[in-house]
Amino acid sequence: MSPRRVRAESDAVGRRERPLRITVDGEPVEGIEGQSIAGVLLAADRLAWRRQRSGAPRGVFCGIGVCFDCLVTVGSERDVRACRRRAREGDVVTTQTREPVAAPVPPDAGPGRRDDGADAPTGEEL
Repeated sequence: MSPRRVRAESDAVGRRERPLRITVDGEPVEGIEGQSIAGVLLAADRLAWRRQRSGAPRGVFCGIGVCFDCLVTVGSERDVRACRRRAREGDVVTTQTREPVAAPVPPDAGPGRRDDGADAPTGEEL
């Protein structure tokens, strides 16, 4: 029995499965072109890829982009819904937690300066 409804050899459209490779937390993971990132992870037996603050594992819940349980970082883009984003050859995926990421402080930002260049309240104005 084939997992496809139409066997590849009798597919009039000519669809062919093309393998792809993404990296997840530094490990290569094989997938098939057209799969979502969540699909690639599930096919690789990864049922959960992030944790809540409570420590509870999270992965795909709804699978249609409504619940935000499957969030990952792709390249430098945080909070990507893995169920909605098609995997692309060479994607670098990083699992994430709900912990906030601190904004980088530029080296020239001294005390009383915010990273956007505006003066921050020093407490004397209050």
